[in-house]
Amino acid sequence: MKKCELCNSAARMYCDSDQASLCWDCDSRVHAANFLVAKHTRTLLCHACQSPTPWTGSGPRLGPTVSVCDACVNRNDRNIDGDRDHLGDGDTEDEDEDDEDEDEEGPNDDHHDDDDDENQVVPLSLPPSLASSTSSSSSEDQSSSRTTVEDARFSYNGMERPEEKKGTQKTRSWTWR
Repeated sequence: MKKCELCNSAARMYCDSDQASLCWDCDSRVHAANFLVAKHTRTLLCHACQSPTPWTGSGPRLGPTVSVCDACVNRNDRNIDGDRDHLGDGDTEDEDEDDEDEDEEGPNDDHHDDDDDENQVVPLSLPPSLASSTSSSSSEDQSSSRTTVEDARFSYNGMERPEEKKGTQKTRSWTWR
């Protein structure tokens, strides 16, 4: 088992630039020192055998992550495939045929999905103020849009700005963002 070169706990990262195996705490302390050191590319070590994995990263603080090297993944796949060969007893074809029977529906089947009854699409209802404005005639829509455009410098969403007094002259002001 590889040890951290600074504190002798289990190593989790390998820094190529420093050529050092480090634990999570030492890695964050070393690579948070300045922005140049934070750019070092580090490789995560395999959780099982501590050899380098395809996972690489850089930055001041890399969070604890578990990764496995290709050799351990392939070794585990072979073990799983071997277990499947020993567990199989020839009944897999019968199970597949049973599944197909459940999926087939005959013309006399009265089976229907209960999900369709529970999940129905309901149209969106508009608030009363919007519903009445959408049902007005087109001539009213044109005149109201014209009024809104003409009065745009004096109103915002139907709200008037208070008038400001400068001397004897009344002016209106807006703050545009």
